[in-house]
Amino acid sequence: MVMRKILFFLLISIVIGSCTVNKETEPTVAQKPPFVWENANFYFLLTDRFENGDKTNDINFERTAKTGKLRGFEGGDIQGIIKKLEEGYFTNLGVNAIWFSPVVEQIHGAVDEGTGVTYGFHGYWTKDWTALEPNFGTKNELKQLVEKAHEKGIRIVLDGVINHTGPVTKSDPVWPSNWVRTEPTCNYQNYETTISCTLVKNLPDVKTESTIEVEIPKHLADKWKAEGRYQQEMDELDKFFKRTGYPRLPKYYIIKWLTDYIVEFGVDGYRADTVKHLEEDVWADFAKECEYAFEQWKKNNPEKVLDTNKFYLVGEVYNYGISGGQLFDFGDQKVNYFKHGFQSLINFEFKWNAKDMSYDELFSHYSSILNNELKEYGVLNYLSSHDDGSPFDPKRLKPYETANKLLLAPGAAQIYYGDETARTLVIPNAVGDATLRSNMNWLALQQNKNIQAIHLHWQKLGQFRNNHPAIGAGIHTKITELPYTFKRTYTKANFTDKVVVGLDMNKGEKNLNVTGVFEDNTSVKDAYSNTVAHVKNGKVTINSPYTIVLLEAN
Repeated sequence: MVMRKILFFLLISIVIGSCTVNKETEPTVAQKPPFVWENANFYFLLTDRFENGDKTNDINFERTAKTGKLRGFEGGDIQGIIKKLEEGYFTNLGVNAIWFSPVVEQIHGAVDEGTGVTYGFHGYWTKDWTALEPNFGTKNELKQLVEKAHEKGIRIVLDGVINHTGPVTKSDPVWPSNWVRTEPTCNYQNYETTISCTLVKNLPDVKTESTIEVEIPKHLADKWKAEGRYQQEMDELDKFFKRTGYPRLPKYYIIKWLTDYIVEFGVDGYRADTVKHLEEDVWADFAKECEYAFEQWKKNNPEKVLDTNKFYLVGEVYNYGISGGQLFDFGDQKVNYFKHGFQSLINFEFKWNAKDMSYDELFSHYSSILNNELKEYGVLNYLSSHDDGSPFDPKRLKPYETANKLLLAPGAAQIYYGDETARTLVIPNAVGDATLRSNMNWLALQQNKNIQAIHLHWQKLGQFRNNHPAIGAGIHTKITELPYTFKRTYTKANFTDKVVVGLDMNKGEKNLNVTGVFEDNTSVKDAYSNTVAHVKNGKVTINSPYTIVLLEAN
């Protein structure tokens, strides 16, 4: 009897041991893909032009003058972004990061630019970095936006301006001469004439190179006193300069004011405006203080921390292109902004590459650079934006190609509001960049079936991209030329992601070679048609009415 018990337990031990040894052969539960900034699917919107969520804040500071076409406030606000967030608009589009134009308080007056009167609806004409523009909303609404976005796994990226104040108007005095210069105007011939100058006439340039300590301008101090917060602001400045040891220079005041939004609200990143117009050491200091502020927020809100990613900083170095690798050439000298705090730079070259290159030329070129010269860094690709007068498809004649090239290219992607709904960028009687900044075409999306079909295409590609870091952050390999198919692979720590994509394929039945990506007898799904199939002899057969296949493990 005893012998039988011994044999029984011995047998059980062998079975258990056998299961343990072969554990790696058991089916594994699919891992949730990590968020990586290199694969981010950005949605960039002009706060004033996206959605009017609160009509009670549409007019402030008696801004009632007749403006040029699309040069005044149209009503869009933070509450409008919250509304669309709650409706699931961004989630359905696969968006995992929202960047919106600056929401700090703008100059109160208007500027006559020869194209009609213009107000600071775009957010780049700062009057007070410490306050929000009431046309855009309140700090409580900004707090709600960040929290609601984080609940949906969406990061919030603010737009930060350090280079200049707003223009001078009857309502908005010029800042003191130890804070700003009002001439000369930049001619961009070299490093010096790009930095120590004003971008345009009547846009005072902050003296970020100054080593002379300054006090708060009287007009700003008077404003704070009238609002009952002067002492609070001064006390906070004292604490900042005591902690950092920085001298009281213009650049450090603004850095303090911008990083306050990180500590208070937990925003995830900044898009830095007009980067090449400031000395690069300014950005190194800004990056340092952003990361410090982000760590302080994490320490104060441990239950709200999304992941271990560092604070994100992407720079607008106008005319930087990915083919330049890590360097931007001023003509007389080259600067590496990646070595001064930036994880990523906006890629102004992408629209030209998308126009001149085939799918594989584009994808292979980008994969090669991002996995070599720019390894550990990234670029943010776009095909239209708020201030690029030469968009890829201004009349929206190629919305599907736009989506395919933007959302399937290696690198992070920036959808400009309305890319996904074919919002035209050619507006009659709108002069200059105003033609790029019309109101979001919500009504057309509701009523026009063609636009609905375009929108659905963007949604499918966006969600696929969001689910697969391999798309933007992986290694690209062409599989076949005709029909065009490729694979992307991504590995980080214990996470591996592999996909196969087919473009310009025949409708109906199509065969894809998946050798080396998906093993025989495994189940895979075409995320575009939602068709499930099994791998046989290294191939997958998909029968769908579409010319695109987005293949993933099922």
